[in-house]
Amino acid sequence: MWHVSRGSIEHRVRRPGKRYPSTPARGLSAVALLILLTWHVSADDDAATPPPGRGAEIYNYYCYQCHGYSGDARTLASTYLDPRPRDFTSSDSRGLRRGAMIAAVTRGRPGTAMTAFASVLADPDVAAVVDYVRQTFMGPAKPDLRYHTAENGWHDHSRYATAFPFVTGELALNVRWETLSPAQRRGKKLYLEACVSCHDHGAQSDDGPVWELRALSYPRKHYSHRVDIISGASPYAVHDSVPHQTNLSPHETLGEQLYQDNCAFCHAADGTARNWIGSFLQPRPRDLTRVDAAAAESRWLREVIRNGLPGTSMPAWRQVLGDHEIEAIIAYLRRVFGGGNASG
Repeated sequence: MWHVSRGSIEHRVRRPGKRYPSTPARGLSAVALLILLTWHVSADDDAATPPPGRGAEIYNYYCYQCHGYSGDARTLASTYLDPRPRDFTSSDSRGLRRGAMIAAVTRGRPGTAMTAFASVLADPDVAAVVDYVRQTFMGPAKPDLRYHTAENGWHDHSRYATAFPFVTGELALNVRWETLSPAQRRGKKLYLEACVSCHDHGAQSDDGPVWELRALSYPRKHYSHRVDIISGASPYAVHDSVPHQTNLSPHETLGEQLYQDNCAFCHAADGTARNWIGSFLQPRPRDLTRVDAAAAESRWLREVIRNGLPGTSMPAWRQVLGDHEIEAIIAYLRRVFGGGNASG
């Protein structure tokens, strides 16, 4: 924020997220007025621009999540993006022309996470945020815009020094406690208590096994796989409706209950596997409404349910369902999805 007083211009730090009242320019001296009228970004590209006000507001609302309040792109979001967001404080960024930056904000940058803001920001707002970036981050370094400095509200930041190795990744978070020195243990504890809310992307010496697409457990009692509880307009909701079937035998009724409590989690209540879970599994669960699936021999169905299908998310149910229960499910599949009986 720029405050004009007694013929001088004083720069005050804007705190992220805080609203500031505008300061009327009263009693401008000739010197102050001259400075305001001639203040510009660079000699090679562009006319004078206003002090950062609207630009700062826009940046702190739309841009800081990726580019950081300090413009250095040292954010959590940036660690997940490839390519990473631009560091406006780097020497490489100082050669950017204003026109190219306006185009990037307006139309986005294909192949990156930089989206187009033409539908969100008017042309003057685009210019304002670009000018704010150029004036604030792309010139000489400003200590008041760095993280963890006294100018930015971080007094005596050195008191967190023992946690620094875990923040920077010098020490992995999953190193066993007993292998750490007393100072390192204090640092890890401090990191987990004070730093992790912002620096929650610490290094790991072992990321563990690659996640595999297979069932690791079965639905618990009282658990509902009907995930669409927010909007009836969901494309998955229709497949979570249990098919209406009359005159089921007691055996088939048992099969319906077992199917809906266990199998519908992946295959959907209507057997199409087009529910929310089924739509995201690869390979997709079998669509049981298809004739080739419903008309399969009972021996094959029995084998698949008992022992699972290797290379898919279909688990083995032999430790969960008894033979009588498996036969009841097969009977239900025949009646509801097959339209008849097949030989065993």
